[in-house]
Amino acid sequence: MTAPESRLGAIVLAGGRSSRMGTPKALLDWHGSTLVRRVTGILQRVADPVVVVHAVGQQLPPLPGVERAVDRESDRGPLEGIAAGLRAVAGPPRAVVVAGTDLPFLHPDLVLALAAARGEHDVAVPVADGHVHHLCAVYRSDLLPAVEQQLADGQLRVGLLLERIDVLRLEACALPHPESLRNLNTDDAYRQALAEPQPRVTLPTGPARAATLGEAIRLAPALAAELPRRTPRLNGAAIAPDPTTPLVEGDVLA
Repeated sequence: MTAPESRLGAIVLAGGRSSRMGTPKALLDWHGSTLVRRVTGILQRVADPVVVVHAVGQQLPPLPGVERAVDRESDRGPLEGIAAGLRAVAGPPRAVVVAGTDLPFLHPDLVLALAAARGEHDVAVPVADGHVHHLCAVYRSDLLPAVEQQLADGQLRVGLLLERIDVLRLEACALPHPESLRNLNTDDAYRQALAEPQPRVTLPTGPARAATLGEAIRLAPALAAELPRRTPRLNGAAIAPDPTTPLVEGDVLA
């Protein structure tokens, strides 16, 4: 579903210790899928390549079409993961969106808005209630030397990187789907989010709520009956009949 001329790559950071959650966030269930499958699948709509960065030996679910990279050193935080991701996407992309794996409400429209606004800035980053969301931001893809130098100096804070480069800060309330920035750091936050209504989508049978293609098929048996003979289309584009394919607010499935 990604445009072949895409100039946007994506890095999804899945190698964190998830100490406050108490279990790896990447593998947490999200309506029959996983958080990492959801975030990577959403970003595949607008970015190519999509790279998931993980720790050595870390278990991940099947991620169709997603590339993988490994942190060179463990327990060095998201800046280490950004470096690994930037090495993996080196090439045609002119910018990369960097996202955590705990953003189940991420919407492609917010990513595209950040990418369009960045212009000649090094990074476009949303700000909500004074908090800079540097793990849901669009960066220049040639920042790897600056990131590697900071790592070599033992300075691991992404915030410090932002102090040294040209940053465009955008108020989240002025961006489409600001709920995209909502991340999940604790078990309580995860369970509360999981209990909320799923995205509003349009199925052949009418409006419904579904977070995955599998859930949509369950709600529309006629769609399931057509799948062996016809390819499903999401917002007009043909997609594979993978039940873990994520759906977002406003999607139209035919």
